[in-house]
Amino acid sequence: METTIAIEWILACYADDVPENGGACVKHGDEQIAVYNFSRRGEWYATQNLCPHKQQMVLSRGMIGSAGENCEPKVACPFHKKTFSLLTGECLGGDDYKITTYPVKVIDGKVYIGVA
Repeated sequence: METTIAIEWILACYADDVPENGGACVKHGDEQIAVYNFSRRGEWYATQNLCPHKQQMVLSRGMIGSAGENCEPKVACPFHKKTFSLLTGECLGGDDYKITTYPVKVIDGKVYIGVA
């Protein structure tokens, strides 16, 4: 049996608010969500802003890039360099950490994040 989760699309910001090949933080309720404009790839991503390693709200300021043969998009924590997949949230360094990822869409210059 397949479970369906309803997605609510929230307006996070304008595309111009997020630097190219960088991130910005938006607040939704009590959550901080990091939004990334991976312009080198023409892609957008969103994750929780909290780095689970040291419990700091910093991932929106992390460096984005690609990892491995598959060029998986990733973000590195700016403090301790733990890297996380922007697709799955898995820690790419083998540590037992994981971050929440969110779907993103950009329509008419506005960035929307899908939240459950």
